[in-house]
Amino acid sequence: MLYLGKFLHMTNQQAKQESERRHGEFNLIVEAEDSQAAVESFKTCIIDSRGKSDLFDGDCMIYIVHLLELEEFPSDRARMLYYKSIAGDPIMPYISCSTPNGATDGCRILNWMKNRPEIDGEDANVFLEFKN
Repeated sequence: MLYLGKFLHMTNQQAKQESERRHGEFNLIVEAEDSQAAVESFKTCIIDSRGKSDLFDGDCMIYIVHLLELEEFPSDRARMLYYKSIAGDPIMPYISCSTPNGATDGCRILNWMKNRPEIDGEDANVFLEFKN
């Protein structure tokens, strides 16, 4: 199976000035036997990336937004993944769809409250956390 994980990150959270702190999102993909093996592979990749690059510098928190399991990618057509629509200023909530089509209700509304994402109205749990 193919597994596609969508993650939110907050890096350099120890910085006093807001302009020095960062947040964003990233995706990871792996072919694995099951979802647990995929999640372990994602953790390994993130830990390796922290050690080899500055992508996850400083005090860093990573949240997993969702995990998609795909038997295969279609070879005869394109498939849309990760549509995002943002209203107004960056502090406003946004709508994110993992697979926006008629076959799934994959849309979620995400907010950031006190530097912690709220997904579908519920606080998200930290997937990985690093401290300086």
